[in-house]
Amino acid sequence: MRVRQFELRLIAIALLVAWAIAASLVLVAYRPGGPFDLVVGATSLLPIAIAGASLAWPPVARGSGAFPLMVALGLGALLLLLPSIAGVYDQLQAHGAQTLLPSLEAAYPWFLALAGTSLFAGFGIARRALGGSALRPRRLIAGIGIGSVLTLLTAASFAGVAVANEFALNDQPGSAAGSRFGPTDVGGQPPPCDGDVSAGPSARVSTRLAGTIDLRSIGSVDQGGVRDGDDFRWLAYVATDRELGWYGATTLDERSWTRVPDHGWQRVASDLVADRTVDLRAIEVALTPGFRATAEDRGVEVIERAPARRCRIAVDGDAFLEAFPQARWLVGDADLGDWRGQLDFWIFLDGQVGQISGNLSGEGFEVEPDALQGSIDVTLTATQRDRDVVIYPPGP
Repeated sequence: MRVRQFELRLIAIALLVAWAIAASLVLVAYRPGGPFDLVVGATSLLPIAIAGASLAWPPVARGSGAFPLMVALGLGALLLLLPSIAGVYDQLQAHGAQTLLPSLEAAYPWFLALAGTSLFAGFGIARRALGGSALRPRRLIAGIGIGSVLTLLTAASFAGVAVANEFALNDQPGSAAGSRFGPTDVGGQPPPCDGDVSAGPSARVSTRLAGTIDLRSIGSVDQGGVRDGDDFRWLAYVATDRELGWYGATTLDERSWTRVPDHGWQRVASDLVADRTVDLRAIEVALTPGFRATAEDRGVEVIERAPARRCRIAVDGDAFLEAFPQARWLVGDADLGDWRGQLDFWIFLDGQVGQISGNLSGEGFEVEPDALQGSIDVTLTATQRDRDVVIYPPGP
């Protein structure tokens, strides 16, 4: 029993340290501002207390099957938590401070890690409260109940305070003047599809690409960063049949760096990253006056309170790959000149393009032998285009 207790306490220590690192990121770097800023940071400490309970009362279980399940539960929570922490750290390195309300895709690993940690602690608390001689079904039910309550209370506390803080920020003077996509004057009209459009002087950019071959996924690319004029910094997580890991590129004051998996940032010649300006590149290549002269006007839509005109153009594979060179991580050096697709772009009241979404498809054997049909989907957003951004050079 003592050996099992020691092993479970080692897992509890790892969970405690991981949650402490996550809380430190929230308290030190991942601050949203607002009147409840400190309260939001304080709620991030709750998982540390839960992990501490599992350290004080490890969920020791008798039997050849129960103990491995406890170990798997603790390790599973840890394996969910560590990549999430790494993702937040890399995001902070690339983008600076962010809001504490992530997307559903970003939030669910944290919730699952919290649930695993709470159940791990809950079984230990149940054993402490009921005694080791209590019937196993009774301890099981009590542990699940305690873990569920801890999960819901912690998640609700954090989400509730974060949402309240976000609303308070929105209610501050000047916060309702626009959205992150652009002006919100509903009485205005965005420029026509074939009118003068431009990229913002700066932007917070995000790109998502996904590819399929014969309805089978060949991977995805998730890219995010900031741009200020021709200077930029971004990171991209590439998970495809060809590549896996974090890539990055930075240009600042005519100095350039790149990042590839298993290596840190390295200085390179600026012409090697000249085509990686993300939204600026896509707009300059794909949304030229010639392409937009025959654009289809899809009407005015409202995106997060910001009116925008939605336009559609046809593109071929060469133009698509030139506008979105990130797609090369999906298809390698394949010749997609015969592929065809379309791009929708949204022009906001300031005459700037804030979103591009589209699809490209064609003969799959260009990418993989014997394949029939291939496709690539892309969505790019350029937000906060009227705000000052700060680009930091990569660390050593």
